[in-house]
Amino acid sequence: MTTLINPTIVSSTKTSTVMSESLLHPFTGLRPAPDAASDVAAPPYDVVSFAEAKAMAEGRPWSFLHVSRPEIDLADGTNPYTDEVYQKGADNLSAMAEAGILIRDPLPCFYVYRIIMGDHSQTGLVAATPVSAYNENRVRKHEFTRPDKEDDRVRQIDSVDAQTGPVLVVHEALNSVSAALSEVTAADPTYDVTQPDGVRHIVWAVTDPDAVAQVADAYAPVDVLYIADGHHRSAAASRVAALRDSRADSGTAHERFLIVAFPANELNILDYNRVVKDLNGLSGDEFMARVQLQFEVAAVDYEARPALPHSFGMYLEGAWYALTAKAPPAGDAEPLDRLDVKLLSDRLLDPVLGIADPRTDKRIDFVGGIRGLGALQDRVDSGDWAVAFALFPTSIEDLMAVADANEVMPPKSTWFEPKLADGLVSYPLGK
Repeated sequence: MTTLINPTIVSSTKTSTVMSESLLHPFTGLRPAPDAASDVAAPPYDVVSFAEAKAMAEGRPWSFLHVSRPEIDLADGTNPYTDEVYQKGADNLSAMAEAGILIRDPLPCFYVYRIIMGDHSQTGLVAATPVSAYNENRVRKHEFTRPDKEDDRVRQIDSVDAQTGPVLVVHEALNSVSAALSEVTAADPTYDVTQPDGVRHIVWAVTDPDAVAQVADAYAPVDVLYIADGHHRSAAASRVAALRDSRADSGTAHERFLIVAFPANELNILDYNRVVKDLNGLSGDEFMARVQLQFEVAAVDYEARPALPHSFGMYLEGAWYALTAKAPPAGDAEPLDRLDVKLLSDRLLDPVLGIADPRTDKRIDFVGGIRGLGALQDRVDSGDWAVAFALFPTSIEDLMAVADANEVMPPKSTWFEPKLADGLVSYPLGK
């Protein structure tokens, strides 16, 4: 394997020093040719099913789903974790590069990325961050990972010789960052793609070495990043780095991984709601009596969307209820104890419904807020689920506080929208 152009080499000694100390580095990205971006851009691999991915890629030979979900190009029923699937993804990525659909920047670049969904807009930076920073907790986590999902990402990254799925991270908002992003985005974008879901993805490639240096200087004060979405991809990048070090692979590109970093005040977090299969042997009246021990309960004639922390909506037996926690957590409580997802688990899901471990219990499921509260009502009305709970969204401040405390959130605590697109910028590990 040949050596990648050193991503720290830019136009001045001063900037090289900044880069060695920074969490955000430029890199020689692999990205669509300007007229191919709409053909390439695809939703993240983990938000679409096999059937959805196959339908989306039908008639679109350059869709990045052929790289991120390559089983769609093999016989139906193919195990997605076989060597054949990972090799197919690598072959498809190579084919896109050979056809000129994907191009490689010759010098290290940054990429400014704006996503617009309805009235919401967020602008961040596509960069490479050191694996060592992840290992040393400068890139901070707030979730456990599952070994099987880590294994899948390790094999995918190693097989395609690139990181094709960026990790969504956040950092404290800085005036220097805002100014740098405003300057870049004043120019015409490199790509402007609207996906079928109506979400717009706009990218500016920062290719001029002086501009790269200016962006690097703006981000130099960022000393901590927080993983918002992409814990498995981050963990897998660390494992790939160790794997390649053990093989004495040439090059050092694997010592970093692909991120998109947004200021914390721009992220959009939606609620992540719960449905439960049964009432743990209780009648509806018995269950309601147990709920009322911990919550003030009011019947309402509308979808009970919580308006404040420590309040919940509940749908049971065809009716909505507004719940407000009795004795809510104090403002100086530990970061983890302030979370509504933990409050609901500690006071109701575990002691009343018998769900001690939401990670493994098959009696609970999770519904992203993007689907609306009607999706909760539909689940219960179907007869397959007994009760649903709507939560107030976890704040980004609480996420960061939990990560700073080296704690782990309950599963499915945050749902971020809009999602990043796959394929607009990838981070090759080889030449």
